[in-house]
Amino acid sequence: MNYKLKDKIAFISGSTSGIGFAIAKMLAGEGANVIINGRTKERLNQAIKKISDIYPNAKVTGIVADFKDVNSINQLIRELGAVDILINNVGIFTSQFFNTTTDEDWYNMFEVNVMSGVRLSRALLPGMLQNNWGRIIFVSSECAMLVPEDLIAYSTTKAALLSISRGLAQTTKGTKVTVNSVVPGSTLSEGAKRFLKDQAEKDQISEKEVADNFFKNVRTTSLLERFTTPEEIANAVVFLSSPLSSATNGATIKLEGGSVPGIL
Repeated sequence: MNYKLKDKIAFISGSTSGIGFAIAKMLAGEGANVIINGRTKERLNQAIKKISDIYPNAKVTGIVADFKDVNSINQLIRELGAVDILINNVGIFTSQFFNTTTDEDWYNMFEVNVMSGVRLSRALLPGMLQNNWGRIIFVSSECAMLVPEDLIAYSTTKAALLSISRGLAQTTKGTKVTVNSVVPGSTLSEGAKRFLKDQAEKDQISEKEVADNFFKNVRTTSLLERFTTPEEIANAVVFLSSPLSSATNGATIKLEGGSVPGIL
């Protein structure tokens, strides 16, 4: 499908693997000028090579930045320049119960998960408004709505993104700039694959059995009853990044396989 993204400049934070990488790969395939991001040059080069191997004519570059370091973010913003599409994807989490989650854990997750999007959007939205075209997308999580008891801090940061996204959308009235958020569910990222492998070895069962048990015993509300792929999430994000999504602004798009009950 032609998403009319040729030569649009797109930046995706945290995009050397998982959902971020899938988004970058798909945008590159649509002809966008893609800028990816990781914490090390080695990871960046590996991701760029993977995309270039699939799309030899892809326009893809990378910038190293650590979103725990405000100076690193400021340098990233200086290097970026004008951007048409901003995907606020970077995120970290710590699986801990509330009484063992330290102040430092809270601050680290808030700094990376929330302030990364705040700082990037604050820097790039004015240029989009001036050009009268742009897309900002926040990648939240089903945890923003389900709030597992061992992920309260993480869930709080992901819920904050929904408020920021909606608030920013209200500043784009009457323009061709849109701001939306997506809510992925349990996705087969590198971290999920490691979890399945480690748990399978621990319990001496297959990885498929571990995955089946997860949806049978933990994520019992899922209608999909399986992990989504990063590519399935990227499909929706790339649509929201495109001119074809012009009627969608201030929305939260659920991509969690029905794990969040209700009609909204």
